Amino acid sequence: MSGFRANLRVVGQLGRRSIRQTFRRPQLAAPLVVFPTILLAIQTAGAGRAVDLPQFPEVNGFLDFMLAGAMMQACMLAGNTGAIALALDIEMGFDDRLLAAPVSRYSLLLGRLMGTAVMGLLIAAWFIVIGLIFGVEFQSGILGVAWIFGCVATTAVAFGAIAASIALRTGKASVVQGLFPLIFVVLFLSTAFFPDNLMLQPAASIAKYNPLSFVVDGMREPIISGFSGSHTLRALVSMAGLLLIGFTLSTFALKSRLKRG
Repeated sequence: MSGFRANLRVVGQLGRRSIRQTFRRPQLAAPLVVFPTILLAIQTAGAGRAVDLPQFPEVNGFLDFMLAGAMMQACMLAGNTGAIALALDIEMGFDDRLLAAPVSRYSLLLGRLMGTAVMGLLIAAWFIVIGLIFGVEFQSGILGVAWIFGCVATTAVAFGAIAASIALRTGKASVVQGLFPLIFVVLFLSTAFFPDNLMLQPAASIAKYNPLSFVVDGMREPIISGFSGSHTLRALVSMAGLLLIGFTLSTFALKSRLKRG
């Protein structure tokens, strides 16, 4: 039990360090909210008439539809940013010193991911406030807002774990940073920014079965129409799958790094 408490303290300390590290480095903190917010403003202002298209989901405004996509983009960036910081620690030798400490090796990874989860909560709060300021009505009320907080934090951790596996494998911040374009490709081939029924092929088919579409739709429903059982279930399954993939990859990557010394 004392060992368990010691590992919890390590996770907490490393999580706080991760958050401080993000805010102390503008190149890590700024992209999390600045870029998604600017893109949200441009898309909402420039493509707002899209709501008049036939078969477009019934919404009060284009911002209602776009808000979930902006949060998804930001939480994916949060996961990638956390992995960049992890790779920087590896390059500087900080993680080597931690691995020599008498604590669980997995607590080192969990501490970083805890920081990513907190950043996800902050991101959700940022965009929810923006939505409220500009007239978004959350149809599911407080329960829907709480669900969105959970979705954003969970997705940020999942992508943080996937990106962390690459950081642990390569130990290079430049390689993890190279994931940025791939993030956008995967995200744009989902329903984050446009409904799949109005996309051209093959993008429509890819978006229809993209796990990110399920998560985004699950986050969007409480905003535009209230909870939907099918969307909520698909979002839960997709988030669980992403978490499983992320933790499996990062666990094997950590074991591989320990073997390499």
